[in-house]
Amino acid sequence: MENQHAFSHRDANVGHRHIRRQITSTSTNYTQIKEDIQAALTDSQSFWPADFGDYAPFFIRLAWHCSGSHRRSDGRGGCDGGRIRFLPEHAWADNTNLDKAIRILTPVKQKYPEISWGDFIVFTGNTAIESMGGPTLGFCAGRQDDSDGSASVELGPTPEQVLLANCTLNGNCSIPLGTKQIGLIYVNPGGPLGVPDPVGSAKDIRDVFSTRMGFTDNETVALIGGGHEFGKTHGACPSGPGPSPLEDPTNPWPGTCGTGALKGIGPNAYTSGFEGSWTDTPTQWSNDYFNNLLDFDWETFIGPGNQTQWRPTNASAPNIRMLTADIALLHDPIYKSILPTYANDLQKLGTDFAAAWYKLTTEDMGPQSRCINADAPPPQEFQNPLPAPPANPASASAVSAAIKSSLLYTANSNITSDSSENGGTWFGTQFVDLAYQCASTYRSTDYRGGCNGARIRFSPEKDLPWNAGTDQILQVLESVKTQFGDALTWSDLIVLAAQTALADATSGSSVVFDFAVGRSDALDGTQSISFPFRDYYETVDIAVTDSADVVGLSAYDVVALAGRPRSDVEQKRRGLFGSYLNGTSKLTNAYYNLLLNQTWTPIEGSPSFLALSSSTGVYESKENPGTYMLDSDIFLLSNATYKDIVEEFASNESSFLVHFAEAWNWLLLVDLHEINTGGANTTGGGIYANGSFSEKNFSIVIGFLVALFLVL
Repeated sequence: MENQHAFSHRDANVGHRHIRRQITSTSTNYTQIKEDIQAALTDSQSFWPADFGDYAPFFIRLAWHCSGSHRRSDGRGGCDGGRIRFLPEHAWADNTNLDKAIRILTPVKQKYPEISWGDFIVFTGNTAIESMGGPTLGFCAGRQDDSDGSASVELGPTPEQVLLANCTLNGNCSIPLGTKQIGLIYVNPGGPLGVPDPVGSAKDIRDVFSTRMGFTDNETVALIGGGHEFGKTHGACPSGPGPSPLEDPTNPWPGTCGTGALKGIGPNAYTSGFEGSWTDTPTQWSNDYFNNLLDFDWETFIGPGNQTQWRPTNASAPNIRMLTADIALLHDPIYKSILPTYANDLQKLGTDFAAAWYKLTTEDMGPQSRCINADAPPPQEFQNPLPAPPANPASASAVSAAIKSSLLYTANSNITSDSSENGGTWFGTQFVDLAYQCASTYRSTDYRGGCNGARIRFSPEKDLPWNAGTDQILQVLESVKTQFGDALTWSDLIVLAAQTALADATSGSSVVFDFAVGRSDALDGTQSISFPFRDYYETVDIAVTDSADVVGLSAYDVVALAGRPRSDVEQKRRGLFGSYLNGTSKLTNAYYNLLLNQTWTPIEGSPSFLALSSSTGVYESKENPGTYMLDSDIFLLSNATYKDIVEEFASNESSFLVHFAEAWNWLLLVDLHEINTGGANTTGGGIYANGSFSEKNFSIVIGFLVALFLVL
């Protein structure tokens, strides 16, 4: 039933993407939920009997696979949203029979509607680990449930995934995909392309766990080995699990092995095609996995599921099995050097596994301040914690007044300014540009990035080609930073400078811009590595539409933000030719009228920050030489939905200004998680309203602007 996952590729007419149905209540009684989960662990159901009389390993697999889809390239995936319940994730080969785990847990979940499915699945995984004596670091609540699987379509296999990142040889997929093989969580456990090659498998493991997921080698080994202390694989016969949810959505994976009442279940279950457990105590926490790897010599054999597996050469060894991806740890010098530590020190393994498991299940949740439960673990390094902001931040009104009086229209010998309509100095466009580049790193997909932290001051962000010259703009702002000292963070100053410029550029209109403070400054640019620039788009149209999707912006937001003031000086610093905006300090709808009413001639060989295949990044007006648009601007005219909005804004300046202010304020405030979530763990301050400016309360919204919005 192919239509079960044939999601149509999203056009520009997208709304805020994550329309969430449920977020866990802050009053959720986790003690009661845990008790009911514990009871379910050993309540074996006839439709899917528990291995060894215990569902704990099964539920760990559910939590692992729900969380393990998260990828660093664009922040997509993870258990936030609980989309493992829906296509396409539901039908992945790696998720075979996890529909039974959800079915077993559904009666418990129905008792507690106050907890989201995403939180419930991860909390169940923690409970399962603890029930077998295993370690956990804690739990971060606050996942919100999606109502369908549309936010996972780019993970594949779907037409959207093919357009974004086609994998011509499934099993050798590359970034931005988070896996080597679409339909699997990480790598093929049987080896690259199913070939039992431990050396090649080790390379795949490091590529996926380190490069694509951001795990260290120690975390990788602790997670793989610690997870394989529990449970078993299933491959009782070679004929497979039966029709998938795409082929039979009402009764997927019924099983084909065996006969009678136990056909396809219990000893006749088929999930991965491999058969056996890694230890002889699969429902107890231990470090036996590591000792088994090191203590035995291993040989290949064909298991009952017709898959190549590994067994000890010693006939008197326990009846244990390994997969090629396990044996791979013996064939990589770094991985192998870690194994003895965990084989000899169960406490060290417990500490490292608990931390790695928490990272696996929580990395898509953003900063620790988004955890809504009071007993969530303290901020971890992977959550990109920031220093506390000033206890008494500088007054926004005072800072804005200083910017306007001493910087906005004041010439500076160290940097070229843009011009106002009377030919005077105007730094407003450069202030807007700086704030835009600073804020536009935000990712709605995993709540990373944004201007909170002002990481644009450091590598790698400051070295990106579209951030050329930001150090000069920061120098212009230095005098105000010095004036207010430690009470004013760089991140607040960057935002306030832009808001001051925009308020000035729209004076006389009814729109307002939010002057909110309370941000913090990162110590360096290390955190930016966890939300890298997406440099893999092949075409402008995919770059634009995918960027809009990752942002979660509506079409109106996209088109409105495209019309922001753009610095002619800044564009030239980036190696471009100039801007559409020359000689004005007012925010108007001129951009849209120019776009519609000029003839745009491509400048062959001009750089594009968007598309790898593009030979033209800049277009020049035939009627007004020296006026330029980018390939992303021109694309707005080729998409019917975007063009309709361009035409509306061209004829209705008030509509443009209203939509622009809304989208802009949203982008500049969305990364302030402490106030946005209303979470119990509000650390590091929030948004402090002060001064005479209008303040708005923004609920959690999701937005992330990448290449399109960096240069649009």
